[in-house]
Amino acid sequence: MNGFEKRKAMIKGNIMKTTMVMLRTWEPKRLRIADIAKEAEVSQVTIYNYFGSKEELLKESFKDFIQRAIREFEEEMLKQQSLRELISYTIFKEKETYYNLSPALIKEVMFDDPEMYAYIQEQYDTKIIPLMVKMLEDGKASGEISDKVSVEAFLMLIQIYMKSSEEMLGVMEKHENKAAFLDELLHLFFYGLCGQELPKI
Repeated sequence: MNGFEKRKAMIKGNIMKTTMVMLRTWEPKRLRIADIAKEAEVSQVTIYNYFGSKEELLKESFKDFIQRAIREFEEEMLKQQSLRELISYTIFKEKETYYNLSPALIKEVMFDDPEMYAYIQEQYDTKIIPLMVKMLEDGKASGEISDKVSVEAFLMLIQIYMKSSEEMLGVMEKHENKAAFLDELLHLFFYGLCGQELPKI
């Protein structure tokens, strides 16, 4: 990558990160290219040249967000942490996401758009699931996960979770205490009805 390409990548990255930060307090429909350009300290022309439209900018920003989350999870796994530490990290990142981005926003941008939903499904199939399977196998090897849990059963649970994500986000958005409700859902996902307490984070 030459100097021009590096500069272009840095500018695009800054625009996408700025967009994600602004979405913490702005509704997508009310967020304008002019607002993003001002906050990112670039011209509106630059944004249109790089992304073409606000809709494409939103999609690319969420795709970048997902890719960074996957890379961070891979890095955590490379640290050879215990299963408990990995689960703690996963819970923390999940809560952080829903703290910064409302369930309604995630549902609107990532699940209501067929293209984005297909992209997310592809990322789960090709990257997330292999990482989760490795986490399962490592956990079984270390004795942290029961040998009774097969990869097939685990993958089925992941697929159920994925197919129910949109509905869960809708319920969560209406819930009086979103953080507490998310804790319950994560507890059920990782530990089941009679499992241990969530790790302290």
